[in-house]
Parts: sequence; C-alpha cells; structure tokens
Amino acid sequence: MEIKVNIGDPKAKKTAKLVLANEQVKPLLHKKVGDFIKGDEIGYDGYEFEITGGSDYCGFPMRKDVDGTMRKKILIVSGTGLRKNRPGRKVRKNVAGNTVYENTAQVNLKVIKHGKKPLFEEPKAEAAEGEAKAEEKKE
Repeated sequence: MEIKVNIGDPKAKKTAKLVLANEQVKPLLHKKVGDFIKGDEIGYDGYEFEITGGSDYCGFPMRKDVDGTMRKKILIVSGTGLRKNRPGRKVRKNVAGNTVYENTAQVNLKVIKHGKKPLFEEPKAEAAEGEAKAEEKKE
C-alpha cells in the first residue's frame, strides 16, 4: 500500500511531492480532512501539516463534509467535486469520504509550522553542471 503526498507551502508557493509506502503510511490512516499531523511522523522534523484533501484510488475527491471512508453520491451546490457551476445549479456527484484509509491514493497537506531543515532542495548545482555539459557538446 502506498499513498502519494503533496505538501504545499504557502510561504514559498511551492509543492513537494513524495510517495509513502507501508509503515510510513500509518500516521495518516484514519485521519480526517482538517486534522493536523506532526512532520516527525513522516520524516520532516519540526514541521506540522494540515490535511486539506485528497482522492481515492478511482480519482474521486475527498470532501470535508462527507463522513467516513466510502464513496457517496451527494447533491453538490458548490465546492470540491464540482466544476464551472452556474447560480441555482445543483448536481448529484460521487465523492469520497473525509477519512484517509487503505484505498486513498493521494493526500494533500499544507505546511502550518516550519522546521529547521528546508522542505525544498535547491537545484542550482545540478543546473550549473547541466550548463557546463551543454557547452562541451557545442564545442
């Protein structure tokens, strides 16, 4: 069992992507959208994250107002799971519940508290090497 995790940082306006497998997934299981997670549990010491959403293995989005783990067909007026809505339009759509479980494919996290180690690695050294290699090829 593995879950893809997208960690969004509002300050840096960037997203870090990682894949958690087997034992690393346990801290996320049975947490709900809106719950907080300590970064120590998933390998980011000093950080604190909030679960903002996700999707199940079939791609249905998790909604905060739908309790449980299963998919439900609900009447949506606005919000998650509905695109390009007009005033007065209501649509019945399938959405996933707000709880992370074994069949959750992706979880979105937001940084609430920053740690000492940077969340994003700087790719400057790699870019400099790539430029040098490109110059060698030209000659």
